[in-house]
Order: sequence, then C-alpha cells, then structure tokens
Amino acid sequence: MHCLPPHDRQRPPTSSDRRWRSRLATLLAASTLLVAGCGDDSSGGAVAQRSDLRIDQIGEAVESGLPEDAKPVRGGQIVYGLEAETSHFCLSSAQVAVSGMQVMRAIYDPLVVPDAEGNYRPYLADSVEPDATYETWTIKLRPGIVFHDESPLTAEVVKNNLDAYRGEYPGRSSDLFLFAFDNIESISVVNELTLKVSTKVPWVAFRAALYNSGRVGIMAQAQLDADVDRCETHPVGTGPFEFVSWTYGDSLNVVSNPDYWQDAPDGEPYPYVDAIEFRPIPNADQRLSALVQGDINMLHTSVISDMVSNLPDLVADGAVNTLVSDDFTETAYTMFNVAEPPFDRREARIAFAHAVDRNKLNEVANKGGAALADGPFPPGVPGYVEESGRPGYDPEKAKAMVADLKAEGVDMSFTFLDTADPASLRATVLAVEMLEEAGFEVKLVIEDEETLIERAIAGDFQAAAFRNQPGDDPDMNYMWWYGEGNPVNFARFDDPVINEALRKGRSEPDEEERRELYEAIHQQMAQEVYYSYNWYVPWAVAEAANVHGILGPDLPSGHASSTRLGSAHPLHGVWISN
Repeated sequence: MHCLPPHDRQRPPTSSDRRWRSRLATLLAASTLLVAGCGDDSSGGAVAQRSDLRIDQIGEAVESGLPEDAKPVRGGQIVYGLEAETSHFCLSSAQVAVSGMQVMRAIYDPLVVPDAEGNYRPYLADSVEPDATYETWTIKLRPGIVFHDESPLTAEVVKNNLDAYRGEYPGRSSDLFLFAFDNIESISVVNELTLKVSTKVPWVAFRAALYNSGRVGIMAQAQLDADVDRCETHPVGTGPFEFVSWTYGDSLNVVSNPDYWQDAPDGEPYPYVDAIEFRPIPNADQRLSALVQGDINMLHTSVISDMVSNLPDLVADGAVNTLVSDDFTETAYTMFNVAEPPFDRREARIAFAHAVDRNKLNEVANKGGAALADGPFPPGVPGYVEESGRPGYDPEKAKAMVADLKAEGVDMSFTFLDTADPASLRATVLAVEMLEEAGFEVKLVIEDEETLIERAIAGDFQAAAFRNQPGDDPDMNYMWWYGEGNPVNFARFDDPVINEALRKGRSEPDEEERRELYEAIHQQMAQEVYYSYNWYVPWAVAEAANVHGILGPDLPSGHASSTRLGSAHPLHGVWISN
C-alpha cells in the first residue's frame, strides 16, 4: 500500500437543513456522448475533423486521436478540470453531481455499470440475479477484492452500504436514497460473498438502481463507521486510485492503487497513470483555457457551443483529443410548479410552449448544436417516441390563449428562475422576450444552483430552468414523477396515468409491454406540459493531445464500456503517451 501524506481538506460549515436540501441536487446530473467525424492523422490515429453539422447529425461517439493499434504506457499524472466542487464523499448522504461522480469513479467501484447498449453489467458484483418473481435478488461478489485500507470486500460490507443508502444503518443519514431504495424490504447475508435483497413489489430494474446514474459506490467499513467529518473527508473504496488529500475548492489528489482487482493487458493491475489531481474550475471558459495552456490535461464539459466550434477547431489543429456524446443523456427544460398559478392551468403551460421558438433558442444558446427534445426520454431509452404530441411553436395561438386566460381573470405574471450559467441564460433571456410578446408578464430571477434547487424542493417557484432525467432505465424516474405524497416531484403533479404506468413498469418483465408503459408516460408528459422540453444535453471530455483512453477497456463481462459521459467515465484506462 502507498504511504499517504496527512489528509488536508478545509470545508465551510453548513446547517443540517441546507445540507439536506443540497444533497438532493445530486439528482441533477446525468450523462452521455457523441462525436465529430473522423479522419486519419499522420501516425495512423483517428482524429475528429472540423464540422459544421449539428451534434446530433455527426455520428457515434469516438475518441479522437486514439490510434487503432494503441499501446498504452504507464506513468505520469492527470490534472482533471471539473465543473464544480463536491460537498463531501460520505456517499449515502453526499451531493454528488457529475463532478463528484467523476471523483467517485477514481476512488470507488459500483456493484454494476452500464455497457454501451444501456444494459447493466456486474462490476464489483460477479452476478446480480433475480428469482422468478423479481422480488428476491441475489448479489454474488467477486472474490479477492480489497479496499484501500486492505480490508476485504464482503457481503456484510455491501449490506451495510446498501442499508446506509436506504437510511437503515446506525450513524449514517440518507435523504436522497430514501426514495431511490424505498422498494427494498430487507437485505440478508447468505455467506461471505453473497447477499439477498427482498423487495416490496417485483423490481425488474433493480440492477439500474444499484448504479443510479453513477451515485452508488461501495465504501470501506472503516469509512462507513467513521464519525461524520471523517466519513465526509476520508473516502476509502476499492477503486483504481487511493485518496491522498483534499483542499476544498482547490484540489483533490489520488494515487494509483497497486492492488487494484482489474489487470491490464500487460499483466499488471490497472490504472496506467500514477496520480490524478482533480481541480474544480466552475467557469467553462477558464476550464477550456487551462487545457489549451497546459495547466490541466483533461476536462469535462456540457457547453454545447464549445462542442460545435471551439473543441472541433482544437482537435483539427492537433491541440486536443475529445469525445462528445448525447447517448442515454438527460434533457434540459423549463419546469413548472403546477400547484401554483398560472401554471396550475394546463392552458397556461400550453401557451408557454406555443410562445417559445426552441430552434431560435438553440441557435442562440448552443450555436444550433443540440437535438431538440419533445419528451423526457432520449433516443435509445425504453419509452422514447418520435412524435410525442408536444405543443409546437405557434406565437399567434399563444397570444390568443394568454388573452383568453386573462379574460377569465387569471394572473399571467410569473417568476422565472435560472442560474448564472451563460449558455442557459442566453436561452432564458430570449425565451422571456418571446413570452412577453405573447402577453405573459415575466420576472427573471438569477439564483446560484444550490438555491435554485432548494426553492424547487420547497415549491417556491413558478417556472425554472432545469436539467434532469438522465438516460438510465426509465424506472429511475419513479422517484421524480410518482405523485402521491412525493416530496421530490418538484413540479407537484399527481397524474393517474403516469402513476399507474410507473407502478406497472417497475414490475413488468415483458420488454415490449414495459416499453409501451413508458411510451405512455413520454406522451402524457408532453401533452400535459408539466415541463416544456428544450433539448437533449450532450457532454464532452477533452484531453491534451498526448492523453488517451477516455472510455477505458471493455468491462469485466467482456461488453464494451458505456459511451455515456454525464454520469462520468472510467479512469483506470487513461494513459499518457511519451
């Protein structure tokens, strides 16, 4: 094992109420990829070329600059620019958006991971199998895996982790995951490497819940049992890198795990690089500039305009490599509080959708690079339909509907919440102009991300720019959309069609019937306009020209690694050429 220097993290004090609310922000990050077209560089590697096509027209996700006969070498350090800092890493209660998930992929391993087709494959688990009713799931673990503190991975440790996630482990709180794992009835240990999970109703998508968009990692027992401060600041997992130090807001450092359980083709354990320094750089322009200047050599971004112009130009110049994708991704939308005027009226929500020209918003905010979304599920996810019935752009119809509502005495003024993100603001400011032209009276309010989420949780909003519903199994949205007494259904709808489809879809083993149930949700969402959908959100990873291996090797099962980026990507296969 490595001798680790003293841990160093400086963290601001937070109230327990604020911490509870901010943890739910975990749910607002999600995933995927796509990329520019390819050509051969002088060394025989594939390099993406400059393209004026929309991102959704370019093709499959391919890493530029990765030679087909790549021969990874060992050594060196990655300095990884992240879009945000993470509150802490006591995982059962942590706020873990995409930046936190990326750190997690270094330190922790999940029980299962998605493959390139969207299926969930065993990872720390050797198998995850249901009985005939889908009410009892047996998890068998891979033998011989140890945590960074040299303690063994056992069924008892995994049970304790899952109990912590569902709020059933002494001394560990869980707010978000109380809803994610509410369907678990009990967990029992069968033997050292086997445990059984019993559910309240049949749960065909249980494997997806064990991944939960990359938020479920397995902590060592020592971290799980530590006091709150140590659990939050001293992460201990089984991952390819071991925690070294953390100076909050500045950097988090990890070094390679010499005892990692996955071996590379050279016969030695992964990872290839010796160390990673994670740096939070919230300003996307500064993050890209740091990559170009060599201050960092890897970054993560969801700025679509950069994917359309800046990154392809840099790739064509040989300055960077990149991977861009919107596979299995999340959606950007305006979320309405349907429990409050004016959007408690369906006609007001439809008028909003008619008033906003999404093509123009896309051009202004994203240089036309995003694929417009007409419902919550992206292509490739069960439930996606091409023609959802979403109201289209029709400014004259919007004016007429607003006038009719005003004639009934409906107050058509509302507050529109957004963050200070430049791309989001460009779209929102333009949307406000369109809405006012239709007769709405709009007050734009800018909040930091945490405050916006707190207001959504409290129901203290009328409309808000939002991004959620990553492309996991559609059952993962049960926690967001089920309406009966659900505190994280931020839009406050209680729709019997959606409730019934969620209930049936959770337990329906027939893939075709299940797909039809989620298609009904997709169409009901679009027609009731609980959200006014804008576009699917692609993600990109960019790296220095001598850095390679964004997706890493195939999974232990032999299946290709997932091309989704919004829930982070593996790091053990990243390497630096000489």
